[in-house]
Amino acid sequence: MALELVTTAGLFRLDGGEWEVTNNNWLVGDDREVLVIDAGHDHAPIVEAVAGRRVTAILLTHGHNDHIDSAVALRERVDAPIMLHPDDRMLWDMVYAEEAPDRDLEHGGALRVAGHKLGVIHTPGHSPGSCCFRDEGSGLVFSGDTLFNGGPGATGRSFSDRPTILRSIRDLLLVLPDETVVHTGHGDSTTIGAERAGVLDRIAELGIG
Repeated sequence: MALELVTTAGLFRLDGGEWEVTNNNWLVGDDREVLVIDAGHDHAPIVEAVAGRRVTAILLTHGHNDHIDSAVALRERVDAPIMLHPDDRMLWDMVYAEEAPDRDLEHGGALRVAGHKLGVIHTPGHSPGSCCFRDEGSGLVFSGDTLFNGGPGATGRSFSDRPTILRSIRDLLLVLPDETVVHTGHGDSTTIGAERAGVLDRIAELGIG
């Protein structure tokens, strides 16, 4: 499986604030076709990385602007459907008033590319429709902003909830083997084992059942 990282930089905007961020956009596939995971800030370097291969889909881990704001331009360039969980449609609509995603992501669904199967894991908390993707062959997980190197994704802004994200990680990600590699939406990759104790400690501190 070919795995490529494209980083893009720009602003994350929500609740009247702006923050400079660098985003990880991932390409998964082979030398003939790829899936694109997230489309942040600038479509041009993603198109360059695609390098003429067929794009089977543009998967969005969630609807925050920094993960979607080049999705429509990318769709126009590579002629691939945009897929987003419907629970994040209100976030999408903040960026695109007159455009729509092409297909819904569903928990338990799967996408295929280059002989690989990526399962969809709905992990609400950072946003209501946040999703992770797990490659069933390699076990790799693409976590978006649900789980980072250093712990759970941010909460405290509109449409996010700390107990919910911690339950999502505990119930849906920590069930994976410790050696599972996690490729994140920002920053360095990690493993389930590296994050397990920290997540469980936070759950215990908050008394989350």
